[in-house]
Amino acid sequence: MDFKTAAEKVKTLPHCSDDDKLVLYGLYKQATVGDVNTGNAIHIAGKAKWDAWSSRKGWVYSFVM
Repeated sequence: MDFKTAAEKVKTLPHCSDDDKLVLYGLYKQATVGDVNTGNAIHIAGKAKWDAWSSRKGWVYSFVM
């Protein structure tokens, strides 16, 4: 399975906790964009996503994939 297919399949996982979703989001953003390139989010959901992505800062593309 390639990365794009796996990323789409993750969206339909039936029993995935919010914490697990944040981990996957952070890995996805690091793999597709690289280090976080925006300011810290203000609202709670946005901040959780930003934190999940920011915690992967410096991870190389090949490691994340």
